[in-house]
Amino acid sequence: MSDTASALSAALIRNVHESPLKHFVRGPLYESERVRITEGTAARKLAAAFDVVPPGKRVCPYHLHYAQEEMFIVIEGSGTLRVAGELLPIKAGDVVCIPPGPEYPHQIINTSPGVLKYLSIATTDDPEICVYPDSGKFMAEANLGGEQAFEFIGRNGEGVDYWDGER
Repeated sequence: MSDTASALSAALIRNVHESPLKHFVRGPLYESERVRITEGTAARKLAAAFDVVPPGKRVCPYHLHYAQEEMFIVIEGSGTLRVAGELLPIKAGDVVCIPPGPEYPHQIINTSPGVLKYLSIATTDDPEICVYPDSGKFMAEANLGGEQAFEFIGRNGEGVDYWDGER
């Protein structure tokens, strides 16, 4: 392979079967193995990850996005999509599309006895506000040039007046 072809391959192609997975555990509900596929690629407006979730676990809390749109492609196994207060079955071959906005809080739960594998694909629209309905939290974040410039996690009702502390 030429140097140009090697450089193009490194910038544009990832193989989820050859990418090292990172193990994550948080309390009794959250556990996964994950690789962020687009890290280090030429991608600018998309982010993607490959998630492997054991039975009874989930990757992240029930949440919604105000800026980013997400898509999940179930590769192997089955589980449950918790969305807008409902529980919907999902299985291998399903493609789940979640637009931004308060209408679609969502979470994928592996409710099966086997492993659940899926691709998570999202836009990287910025700034972003993410809301967590179960805990009443929100996260506001902004990035500049690939670096996180601002992040705040809080709860509604704990804010201050617009003019507080101003001169």
